[in-house]
Amino acid sequence: MADQDLTPVFQIQRMYLKDLSLEQPNSPQILLEQQQPQVDINLAMAAGGVAEGVFEVTVTATVTTKIQDKTLFLVEAKQAGIFEIRHVPEEQLQGILSIVCPQMIYPYLRAIVSDICTRAGFPPIMLTEVNFQAMFEAQQAQAQAGGSGIITSAN
Repeated sequence: MADQDLTPVFQIQRMYLKDLSLEQPNSPQILLEQQQPQVDINLAMAAGGVAEGVFEVTVTATVTTKIQDKTLFLVEAKQAGIFEIRHVPEEQLQGILSIVCPQMIYPYLRAIVSDICTRAGFPPIMLTEVNFQAMFEAQQAQAQAGGSGIITSAN
């Protein structure tokens, strides 16, 4: 009976849109430009403890489109998930929080970014697939070189 109490647990508690913003600081004048905009996409990821064995993981996309040096539009979307993860070795927990959870969250984020761009009157921005394993390994290498990696803590 005691062995059953230590069975590894991984459950999605909730997926939700944590933050969303759209800015068009130079409209309507910039909308008359006929040039092809430059698109810059940045992704960020974070994980933290919410309660004992419960974690929030967020993936943030920041999309900036410019024509020359003027911003056409800026979208920032933060998609989050709450996951129950118990009885998992610490070395596996980091991988789950940094790879598995973001892979589950990311499709929601992609849809939101595409939808908000369309609703703003622009062609949809389709975020490319992301290799979260490679991102995690790069963060680990950066952390070993003196940077900071994913932050996890249980309260």
